[in-house]
Amino acid sequence: MPAPRIRLEAIEAAPVLIDPVFQGTPQFECEPLGDALGARVVLKVETLNPIRSFKGRGAELFVARDAPPGQPLVCASAGNFGQAMAFACRSRGVPLIVFASERANALKVERMRALGADVRLAGDDFDGAKLVAKRFAAGAGLRMVEDALEPATAEGAGTMALELLALDEPVDAVLVPLGNGAMLAGVATVLAAHWPDTRVVAVQALGAPAMVESMRSGRLVTHERVETIADGIGVRIPIPEALDDLAGLVDETILVDDDLILAAMRLVHQHVGVVAEPSAVVGIAALLAAPERFARSRVATMLCGGNLTPLQLRSWLGETG
Repeated sequence: MPAPRIRLEAIEAAPVLIDPVFQGTPQFECEPLGDALGARVVLKVETLNPIRSFKGRGAELFVARDAPPGQPLVCASAGNFGQAMAFACRSRGVPLIVFASERANALKVERMRALGADVRLAGDDFDGAKLVAKRFAAGAGLRMVEDALEPATAEGAGTMALELLALDEPVDAVLVPLGNGAMLAGVATVLAAHWPDTRVVAVQALGAPAMVESMRSGRLVTHERVETIADGIGVRIPIPEALDDLAGLVDETILVDDDLILAAMRLVHQHVGVVAEPSAVVGIAALLAAPERFARSRVATMLCGGNLTPLQLRSWLGETG
């Protein structure tokens, strides 16, 4: 049996290589939100950093530990991973080319460019942009950095779970947003070793269910398109290695529709005072979707991104900005 690609010892060694600005994020039990949901809800807030998302953890670890020295890098992103890579590359003087969808979140594209990345728009969605990025990197002889395929992206994300271990007691379940699987693999690896009785619940958007369907069926499931407001987890072509990383680590999977995601965004805004993007609140949406499964339980989830355009703020939260 091959050794696991995502290693607990690598996660435990990662914090010294990750910029402290992405670490030690707030984590607390939010009583008003818990009262509204009928559960004890512990939040880990990953939006209070220069890129407003957790992705800085994995990108920092990759660029510091695994990037070929002095060579330009290529990646694809819906926006948050690209920002993270741009931040990590800029601080180390590494040129970066990011491919994003022609329909990518305009704020995320603007921020990637502001952080120094050469951003190129191609394809109708994230997976379309990733295919173009792979072809470009191969033709140019450059290193393609693929989120969730590179172990560092999961191992960096796993440091969130290391921090959760500092809570006063284990939680009953951790509801983890699922896109390409990097966060889930890293977090679940830590929980399996330290909190084996805690249920690991993967939550994905109903309009982008390929990862969950692949996990449930035991075979690779792809889709022609995704239909969800949760662009950060809008994956239609799973990475086989990322699916393998999750084998035996996930206890439950839940799909949530866009109406529940919007309701969760508004609950978080109302009760926590945090602006969270759709992908970041699917754990809260899961509590709305299946309240009986988590009633009176102590559960944790990550608010893992907060990049919304002014139009999205107005449309979804009634905010100006």
